[in-house]
Amino acid sequence: MENNLHEEENYTQQQRQKPKNGRSIWFYSGVSSIVGSLVTSTVFLAGGNYFHDTHTASNAAQPKTAVQSSSQNSKLNVQNTSYNKGSSNIADMVEKSSKAVVGVVNLQAGNNGDLFSQDTTSQNVEAGSGSGVIYKKENGSAYIVTNNHVIEDAKEVQVALSNGVKTKAKIVGADPLSDLAVLKIDGSKAPDALSFGDSDSLRAGDQVIAIGNPLGLDLSRTVTEGIVSAVGRTVPVSTSQGEWELNVIQTDAAINPGNSGGALINSNGEVIGINSMKISESGVEGLGFALPSNDVLPIVNQLIKDGKVKRPYIGVSLSNLDELPQYYLQNAPKNLKSGVMVTGVDPKSAAARSGILEQDIIVSINGKKVANSSELRKYLYTKVGSNDKVTLGVYRGDIKKTVTVQLGN
Repeated sequence: MENNLHEEENYTQQQRQKPKNGRSIWFYSGVSSIVGSLVTSTVFLAGGNYFHDTHTASNAAQPKTAVQSSSQNSKLNVQNTSYNKGSSNIADMVEKSSKAVVGVVNLQAGNNGDLFSQDTTSQNVEAGSGSGVIYKKENGSAYIVTNNHVIEDAKEVQVALSNGVKTKAKIVGADPLSDLAVLKIDGSKAPDALSFGDSDSLRAGDQVIAIGNPLGLDLSRTVTEGIVSAVGRTVPVSTSQGEWELNVIQTDAAINPGNSGGALINSNGEVIGINSMKISESGVEGLGFALPSNDVLPIVNQLIKDGKVKRPYIGVSLSNLDELPQYYLQNAPKNLKSGVMVTGVDPKSAAARSGILEQDIIVSINGKKVANSSELRKYLYTKVGSNDKVTLGVYRGDIKKTVTVQLGN
């Protein structure tokens, strides 16, 4: 299994086999499993085709559905997230906020002809649907935040507004690693945008409300309430750009298939999370997850500006040591159990200029040990920037070397 650290490559989406180290695997079919120390659960990415399945683990072989659930320097003004459940102000707030939550329909190519027909004409058909949040209106356009997995592989995307009107949307940009995407529609058709709050101010026990479209557009703008169960959770995911870990807010507010991309809001009507996924298992309820607003905003603003997320680039393809046949490790130190082997080098990359070769084994970056490609990628994308220099600890055969690499973009 190769993981390419070049952000701008085209990646093919595929289901990944469960690795030997027992890490959690998420499938883009809408069903995946998390393996913990106490339970084995099914993770639903909170989108889906709501007319042909029952959202159980047995549906893993169903066709792909929609399918997983201000600038960085802006000052966010957020008040206390607690509220009085009996207050009519909450209903007023929900009524206002829900207008900015939209349905997002993923349309993919379908065949008009039957199996024996020579008619090969095709039209786009609905593959699944999710939710989205109107983020801002600017220069005649309205920008909508949703999950990447809701619109991934779409040939066309439609947005269903609160007044029932459907309109075609343009994909401004998408980022599989953060599971975020931005859409753009005609601003004259859209209601006012929702304000985003400060997710760093959240504490376990704060009360929140989830708004989205569970089980499709027929139940659009469904409202559920709950509390923040935990903050700072880390959930491993398998994306079309490799293994990654998402920082999430855990909540017991009901988040069901179709809620992906919807809003998790506080009592002031501010978005403090983008609903993304849930865990479903017999006897287990109230395990929903949302992407924190403070993680969402920098990504969204970069997608609006550049159409993609720019990350440091080494220019190598990697495989984890525990996934390689022993044949490839016969020249490595016998006690070497963790690290990543270089399986390919972009000839025009920083890695090539620094002398990194195929079958080199990277074991550290800037003195920090890396056990697998996910750890290396996480360090690159969170600790350093483009054009920074990093020091890699590398085994070439059984000889350890230090290589300095100036990162690209």
